Amino acid sequence: MAKNQPKQNTAQPKAAKPNVKSVATAKKPASSGSFFKLPTSKNDTLLFDKTNYIIMGVGALLIILGFILMSGGGSSDPKVFNEAEIYSFRRITLAPIVVISGFVTIIIAILKKPANQNNVAV
Repeated sequence: MAKNQPKQNTAQPKAAKPNVKSVATAKKPASSGSFFKLPTSKNDTLLFDKTNYIIMGVGALLIILGFILMSGGGSSDPKVFNEAEIYSFRRITLAPIVVISGFVTIIIAILKKPANQNNVAV
């Protein structure tokens, strides 16, 4: 056989490919030009009511106040251990009670149902 002669193909002809748009040729929607695109939501109501957020804020302030009550103890000499200051009522009893009450307040704010129940779909 000569080098430049075409080879005879005895196989059956291939079926025609269906006309399907590939992913690369499909039209993409116009982008806003931003790399990060947040999905849009159809929900136009908030999960919590204004009172829920106020109660959460009060709970957060109680937690912060409790940690402020726990802090302190800046004595002038770091080598001196002042047992009465470290184990005082404010640090051992009052501050943990205030912090726990803050967490309980936030839990109550989360579990409280909003006053407007008409817009909530079940």
